[in-house]
Amino acid sequence: MKEDNDIEKKYYSIGEVAQLFDVAPSLIRFWESHFDMIKPRKTKNGTRQYTKEDIDTLQTIYFLVKKKGYTLQGAKEVLQNKAQIADNTVQIINALEDVKSFLIELKSKL
Repeated sequence: MKEDNDIEKKYYSIGEVAQLFDVAPSLIRFWESHFDMIKPRKTKNGTRQYTKEDIDTLQTIYFLVKKKGYTLQGAKEVLQNKAQIADNTVQIINALEDVKSFLIELKSKL
């Protein structure tokens, strides 16, 4: 991915996103059709507008497919596992916060 030192925008056009990765816009549309987690906003005239989160997901896909040689299915599996790990992490953090609250309450009663 090419470095872009511009002030960060809220939405990026497909042309800007394609330029970031030095690929054709058609490849971005192709990935969008194969990866459900890429959901650009579309204007009334159908222009795609990508968020920073979309670009982060595309960067992961680009890395897996173009740099590491993963198949599309392999890249999907990696992204699904990444989402499951994030969900598990949130659950663990919530459980630890509950334990912390319990211990603080217990300490105050001593």
